[in-house]
Amino acid sequence: MNGRLPPAALDDAPPPVRSAGDGGAAAPERPGGTAAAAPWTLERGARPLPDGSVRFETWAPRARAVSVRVERGGRGGSGTVDHPLEPLGGGVFGGVAPAARAGADYRLVLDGRALADPVSRHQPAGVHGPSRVVDPAAFAWSDAGWRGREAAELVVCEIHVGTFTPDGTFEAAAAALPRLADVGFTAVELMPVAQFPGGRNWGYDGVLPYAAQDTYGGPEGLRRLVDAAHAAGLAVLLDVVYNHLGPEGNVLEAYGPYFTDRYRTPWGRAVNYDDAGSDEVRRYVVDNARHWIVEHHVDGLRLDAVHAIYDFGARHVLAELAEELHALGDTLGRRVLVVAESDLNDPRLVRPPARGGYGLDAQWSDDFHHAVHAALTGERAGYYGDFGGVEPVARALASRFVYAGQRSAYRGRRHGAPAADVPADRFVVAAQNHDQVGNRARGERLSCLVDADRLRLAAALLLLSPYVPLLFQGEEYGETNPFLYFTSHGDPALVEAVREGRRREFASFAWAGEVPDPQAEETFARSRIDPSRAGRPPHAGLLALHRELLRLRREEPALRPGAAAVVVTHDGDAEWVALRLGHPA
Repeated sequence: MNGRLPPAALDDAPPPVRSAGDGGAAAPERPGGTAAAAPWTLERGARPLPDGSVRFETWAPRARAVSVRVERGGRGGSGTVDHPLEPLGGGVFGGVAPAARAGADYRLVLDGRALADPVSRHQPAGVHGPSRVVDPAAFAWSDAGWRGREAAELVVCEIHVGTFTPDGTFEAAAAALPRLADVGFTAVELMPVAQFPGGRNWGYDGVLPYAAQDTYGGPEGLRRLVDAAHAAGLAVLLDVVYNHLGPEGNVLEAYGPYFTDRYRTPWGRAVNYDDAGSDEVRRYVVDNARHWIVEHHVDGLRLDAVHAIYDFGARHVLAELAEELHALGDTLGRRVLVVAESDLNDPRLVRPPARGGYGLDAQWSDDFHHAVHAALTGERAGYYGDFGGVEPVARALASRFVYAGQRSAYRGRRHGAPAADVPADRFVVAAQNHDQVGNRARGERLSCLVDADRLRLAAALLLLSPYVPLLFQGEEYGETNPFLYFTSHGDPALVEAVREGRRREFASFAWAGEVPDPQAEETFARSRIDPSRAGRPPHAGLLALHRELLRLRREEPALRPGAAAVVVTHDGDAEWVALRLGHPA
């Protein structure tokens, strides 16, 4: 449901780190309130050594010979120099390149073919350019006392770095964070920033998962953003895509069996988590998650569309990922969260392993959005046909999911499983997010679909709900600019395939009208938010309401997710819902 190439195109102070109720031991306090040194080092890719040289290591079982080609321009010479890497067994090649230093550009050469490093930390010239050696220890962090936040503390603002500010960079986003903290947000969630083709993209077509997008500011810029967020009291969640990769600039197939033909996602070939060679693929993904936590200090990951992660092995990769990241957080002395987006309504994702679950900290519950949206707008197209009226809103508030085993007319089958036993702080809900706004043909926000009273009602339902609330950038003041689907691919055939796929996607919706061209720069420019609106009516009033509701959430114990007894009553004929939250004295 995220915006990617459509199918047609692809045939106050944070608490202790963990509590016993979370299934893990509390991390010890560090002298002076500082966190422990990093317990993990990324071995694959380019690793600067203490003497200034660089060790390269890659898994390339499909290659007979591998070398690293280092560019020497600007370092007292020009041209390139190749250093052979030694086979280490199991398809791994490695070695030290004397000519390489931090900041050097390089490519890996597989049987004569020069390619980007699959574990590249930086692509300064984009997906088709060379990789660059980055020393992750060179950044001067100022967040040593930061401990992260529990899921129950989160009030999340989801942002797209490219449209969050006029400049569309990590640096510009960092400068804008204080206004979010002032409203009452406690976290930001970044839509994917892993290297994607061009400069305009939602990020779900990334192809080099370890490299922060060069046009946003690269790894240095991302570190500055995270450091600034922690200084403002904001946790940072990063959206990552572990179910597929985009097509343009994707080099993984040349290295090894990163993909499998056993399964197919709506966006292309599935990642190989349970077929031959999958041990190294799983390592690649788990290491990627570790690297964001350790090298960039992010506080947690939002795993995109886990229903398209196929793993029929004895231990699901999601359970492995959650266990590894929680252990890493305990060692670092800070809370690390793992949140999933899923279309399955399956509470196993967030149940503890002792009860047969995967142990994730939270999952998105789209049923809340669908119920609220259908009730406020009257829309019934597509999956909204399963909703409508106040009864689904009442069920979403009381029972986590609206569909917990009932038959879905839209799906033509039963859907979901009961989750009333799972604490409410394990569910993230939204009245708007990038999916539900951006996957409309014209990207209309709720502020353009309902009147002011209903917009205020949506805010109250979200922020007074028993769950973890997420708002989409600008929602707090009623942003009216659309959020459209945009790309900047370099392959003309791919560009046309994306255009055609988008047109087909909305062909059956008579109300959709002309679908904006995803490749047009204007489509991207129209999607930028305009925070200056927040100071003018009627936006100022809506912002004041959000600020007051968030104050209530901070001060009223019954509004902390997972802390209250929830009682919901409703009358479908009279069209009202009553929510009572009781907190033990």
